[in-house]
Amino acid sequence: MNLAPDDAEGQARIAAFTQGLQEVGWVVGRNVRIDIRWAAGDAERSRRYAAELVALAPNVFLASGGTTVGPLQQAARDIPIVFAQVSDPVGAAVVETLARPGGNVTGFTQFEYGMAGKWLELLKEISPRLSRAAVLRDPSVPPGIGQLGAIQAVAPSLGVDLRPLAVRDADEIERAIAAFAQGSNSGLIVLTGGSVLVHRGLIIALAAQHHLPAVYPFRYYVVDGGLISYGPDTIDPYRRAASYVDRILKGEKPADLPVQAPTKYETVINLKTAKALGLDVSQSLLARADEVIE
Repeated sequence: MNLAPDDAEGQARIAAFTQGLQEVGWVVGRNVRIDIRWAAGDAERSRRYAAELVALAPNVFLASGGTTVGPLQQAARDIPIVFAQVSDPVGAAVVETLARPGGNVTGFTQFEYGMAGKWLELLKEISPRLSRAAVLRDPSVPPGIGQLGAIQAVAPSLGVDLRPLAVRDADEIERAIAAFAQGSNSGLIVLTGGSVLVHRGLIIALAAQHHLPAVYPFRYYVVDGGLISYGPDTIDPYRRAASYVDRILKGEKPADLPVQAPTKYETVINLKTAKALGLDVSQSLLARADEVIE
């Protein structure tokens, strides 16, 4: 797992995975054992835990996010790996193609790059005076480059000046946001990645402190107090991953199981946060939202 053990989102993902296993006949403590490591977005910890888990000689791995897949691939060339929430598995050389992954890895991807432009469109819609936006990204996550490119493609037509901010830890996040927030009519776009995910509480607090409207890639940011999100369901891939683990445990090969894309994207708005920022959310945006948090 790329989250911390006390992270409610991580616990929900594990619960969905174990429930999915149970639905196809695998019950923890009866006929299956699960060993979990929580890397909390730390690259060195991910490498160490990958080695620990390989030493346990498991039948299959579940890898949460791109930062966990790489270390597992390097440590285990012949043990099947099922991933969830990897943005660009082909570009990251995790699989050969989506339809025919090849090798020992398959799973569930989370984003098509082009939809990242939607984040800036939403930010501009919810904050019409916006003229500059910081794009907060983890530089260790390659898919962030494609997401940034998609946002840059739509920025001129929306009249928004972009400022990419590469951050790796809490100190860099705090300094970068504080420096950017000195300008007016500003907003924040948070991309996917381990460091921003682990420090999402800090990012949400800084956005509130500096009065920055912010758009996020996943619902749980908005549940935690963020303004608005647009992205795929983050729990469903773990439930679906259980079916691939089941098929592998019964003899199928990862190379023959196609990488699957999200089945649903959702828009979530936090009205309490909008009110605190002095934003009047349009009725058309509210009507399109899949969930409105009062």
